[in-house]
Order: sequence, then C-alpha cells, then structure tokens
Amino acid sequence: MKPIGKMGRAGLAAFIQEHLRGRGIDVVLCGGACVSIYSKGKYVSMDLDMVHTTLMAPKRSLVREVMLSMGFSENGRYFKHPGTDFFVEFPKGPPSVGEEPVKEIHDWHEATGILKIISPTDCVKDRLTWFYYDNDHQCLEQAILVARENVIDFGEIERWSANEGKSNLFQQIRERLLTKA
Repeated sequence: MKPIGKMGRAGLAAFIQEHLRGRGIDVVLCGGACVSIYSKGKYVSMDLDMVHTTLMAPKRSLVREVMLSMGFSENGRYFKHPGTDFFVEFPKGPPSVGEEPVKEIHDWHEATGILKIISPTDCVKDRLTWFYYDNDHQCLEQAILVARENVIDFGEIERWSANEGKSNLFQQIRERLLTKA
C-alpha cells in the first residue's frame, strides 16, 4: 500500500474510513472534499470532513485513538498527518443538507478501501445550503462546478429547494446550474 503522503484525496479518505469502520465508526465524506472530487480538481479543498452517519456520535476518544494509530496528531478540532497536506475533521452528524438528511451515499472502491461519499446531487444541495442561508457565492460557484461535471437530479434539487423555502432563489440560479461548460 502507498504511504499516506502519496495518497490522493479519495484514497486517503477511504483509508481513514476503513480504519474507523474497523473500530465500529461509520463516517461519510462531505463538504469541500466532495466538491474537489466531483469537480475533477477544479476546486481544491485540503480538508476531509468525515461526518458520522448515526444519531449517536462516536466518542471522540475512540476517534482520536484510531487516528493516532495511523500516525495523525490532533490539533484542536482537526487531525493532521506529517506526510500529507490534507487535514481531517469530524463535524457533527448525521449528514444533512439544510433541514433534510442526505438522501444518497455512494460507495467508491479505492485501492485503499471503500470510500463512502455523498452523491453529486447531495453535494450540490450541500453547497446550495451555504448559498441559500449565508449568501456564500463561492459555494454557489462550487455547486455549479459539481453540476457541470456530473449527472445531477435537478428535479430533486428543485423539490429540496422548495422544502427549504428557497424556490424563488433556486429559479434565479437554475440556468447557471443546468448549463454545461
């Protein structure tokens, strides 16, 4: 197996997830790392947000034990390995987009293990959440990058936007999301 320093984003995330699953901790990759993966590197995020999939969060001490066993050190809320520029965070779960749980988690088979990652459609919804509620235009651009590179269920995004009370805002940005580069 490659050393951690030679692993890419998806491979490292799968490697970490395999170790965590071995200790009964189930997490899914969310956030900016998903944008990086789904945009084929057009957006770069150096953090790996691993969100636990259950209502009851795993004990931080167990997460710490697993991460330390792989050579990571804890620095505040992040874990860092000396062999890579990526850092790992464990935001509160279970994974959600706005007021709804994430609908679809994909399993990717990497050489380092199975990567659990939110779907491209849920990735777009995740980025739109930041745009809708925080007026974060960078997240809108990230949503557009993901939409241009992947098959997206726009009917689902429209339904979800309506449930979030953001139909008017969705209609304003719809064409930008639908336009392929």
